[in-house]
Amino acid sequence: MKQLTYIFLIVCLFSFQNFSAQNNSDIKKERSNTVFTVKGEVVGEAKRTPIPNATIRIIGGEETKTNKYGHFSIRTKMGDQLIIEHPSFGREYHVINSDERIEVVVEGYEEELKRKKFKRRENAVSHRVLLDSAVMFKKKDIDKSIQYVEKSLENIYDSTDDKKLSDSYAVLGDIYVYWKQYDLAISNYRIALKTYSTTRLWIAIGTTQLYNKEYDEAIISFETILRNNLSRYQQTIVYEGLGDAHKALKQYKKALDNYNKGLAIAQKDLITPKITDLNSKIAENYAAQGDVKKADNLFSNSLDLALKQNEGRAIVEQNRVADFYNSTNSFDKEIELRKQNLVDLERSGFENKTLSGFIADSTAITSQKINYKIGNAFLLQEKYDEAIPYFEKSISEAGKKEDLIIKKDATRKLSESLENIGDFDQAKKVFEDYVEVVNELVLRREQEISQASRFAKRIQDNQLRIRSLEADRELREARFDNNLIEQELTEKTNKSQKYTIYSLIFAISLLIFTIYLLYRNSKQQKLANNLLALKSLRTQMNPHFIFNALNSVNNYIAINDERNANRYLSEFSTLMRTVLENSDEDFIPLAKELELLELYVRLEHMRFQDKFEYTITVDETVKVSNFQIPPMLLQPYIENAIWHGLRYKEEKGMLNISITKKDNEMLQITIEDNGIGRKRSMELKTKNQLRQKSKGMGNIKKRIAILNDMYKDKVDVAISDLLEDGQGTKVILTLKKD
Repeated sequence: MKQLTYIFLIVCLFSFQNFSAQNNSDIKKERSNTVFTVKGEVVGEAKRTPIPNATIRIIGGEETKTNKYGHFSIRTKMGDQLIIEHPSFGREYHVINSDERIEVVVEGYEEELKRKKFKRRENAVSHRVLLDSAVMFKKKDIDKSIQYVEKSLENIYDSTDDKKLSDSYAVLGDIYVYWKQYDLAISNYRIALKTYSTTRLWIAIGTTQLYNKEYDEAIISFETILRNNLSRYQQTIVYEGLGDAHKALKQYKKALDNYNKGLAIAQKDLITPKITDLNSKIAENYAAQGDVKKADNLFSNSLDLALKQNEGRAIVEQNRVADFYNSTNSFDKEIELRKQNLVDLERSGFENKTLSGFIADSTAITSQKINYKIGNAFLLQEKYDEAIPYFEKSISEAGKKEDLIIKKDATRKLSESLENIGDFDQAKKVFEDYVEVVNELVLRREQEISQASRFAKRIQDNQLRIRSLEADRELREARFDNNLIEQELTEKTNKSQKYTIYSLIFAISLLIFTIYLLYRNSKQQKLANNLLALKSLRTQMNPHFIFNALNSVNNYIAINDERNANRYLSEFSTLMRTVLENSDEDFIPLAKELELLELYVRLEHMRFQDKFEYTITVDETVKVSNFQIPPMLLQPYIENAIWHGLRYKEEKGMLNISITKKDNEMLQITIEDNGIGRKRSMELKTKNQLRQKSKGMGNIKKRIAILNDMYKDKVDVAISDLLEDGQGTKVILTLKKD
């Protein structure tokens, strides 16, 4: 490596010496040439029309622009080539032969001016038509809608009308909002705002940031627009948006202040829809704080206002208030309101009416969903006979409307209700139906994922074309803003200079390539070493685990418990098959690891039933399918808890295994036992046991260290005493999403 560096430095020194010598020679030659100022003008051929703002430049020299009369002056010398550029005629060339005045005559300039004026008038009309077409197709065909926006941008490519440009990007943002592509919508709104700022755009970007759960950014957007002159209705919208953002951040006092400001304006100006909305949102805010009484009164008020407003709004509010009653266990009120909601929905024909929320795009209100919720309310009251008809009706309607999610939930609840009234045969049959619905739903989800992938690809292609237009426009503007600056190599560069430059480039390329090869080989070697170490550690863990498990089998055989020994061996074989299947993998799905752990704990519980009970809980918000975990990572910690903590406890102990969501990217797996604790366990262990513990737990620590090195701190483990007196042990394992 050092030898390569020395070679590189020598080549660079030699190259720069040649380059410097050649430059000095050229400078001497240039100083021998006389520099003078030449004046001139640029005009059209037909009517001698002056051409202003044309760029005049010398290759490798000065640059200037023509004034409003088409005149210019520039410093030059004999033999220089003059370049004249303007959007109307492109580029013209002129060689300096004397210091006399220059006149550059451009053919067809006047005709080009007329053509552009006509085109601008034509584009003004077609631009609005194209945007109207884009809006018309927004809900029907996103591809066609975006194509119209793209055409509108092409029409104003040469225009300096910032308002039209902003309108095009604003419509594009509206299209992406409708199709729930919020990131793309926000980026296009920003371009529109940068080009031509309006109140409507600020409100649009703030609202879209709410949809995209960017609450802090939404607050900044809404507070920014509050400094502008807003209409009363716009003020109501902005205060409502601020309330939504603060409520989502659990800043309930700030949310209430903003809701009340918006409500005061709506009440004073009789903005009826917003009075209803804000009453309902204030009620939700109180409910979120736990003030059920105030929330109940406000929900009653919002329901009365909605009933006076219109039938569709009343249906939406009935559903919202019923959800509130469910959250406060007021099931009788919920059932009564949902029955009325069902009657009103069927009478109105608004089967597809939606309930809008500030973080959800829409929640459908359908008869099958209402029937399901009524049945669930009866179920929660243990009124199973009354719940069953509603679940059956929900299943029937969901089947007709192909609503598999409601059908799945209603079928599961129906099976549960039938089981509770003792109709086990029918409950079993319904549960089998539930399994079929789940399988059908899984297939549909796979199809939806595939369709979503294709849809995202189309969206990306459309946006790339739009971005290409924007990049071209920005490039064009940059060229004119910087007076069309570009560097050109002169034809006078001699072979010596070229050789020097090429030699330097070759030497640098060779050095970079050599460094890259060394770096790549180093990384590959490190990866190979890590993989080999992981495989070795897993190979050591499997015999260790099998040995400990066989000890349990040996115990049953020793006490002549043939039945439990056979049962234990059957489940043990299942466990071993799973362990061996996973033995070659660095990571397996978390769900698969949980199945293995549950089987292992059940086996240990069979042996030590008098020593401990156990629970395995997974938070409902956790999607275990999104996470991967090294196989057999948790088992040694659980084994330690049972064998070295709970087994020596005089009374019956407890083992708790829980999986909770730490944030969107991390899970927390907690293993707790109320055994004798680590300190007492160490005192009771024999030398042989200490060796076994060191071997098993030492392998785990090495695996975690290697995996974290390979996958950027994917796993973190912390072990502590459960209680201050040293009793019990708590293991917290933090797992990052892939």
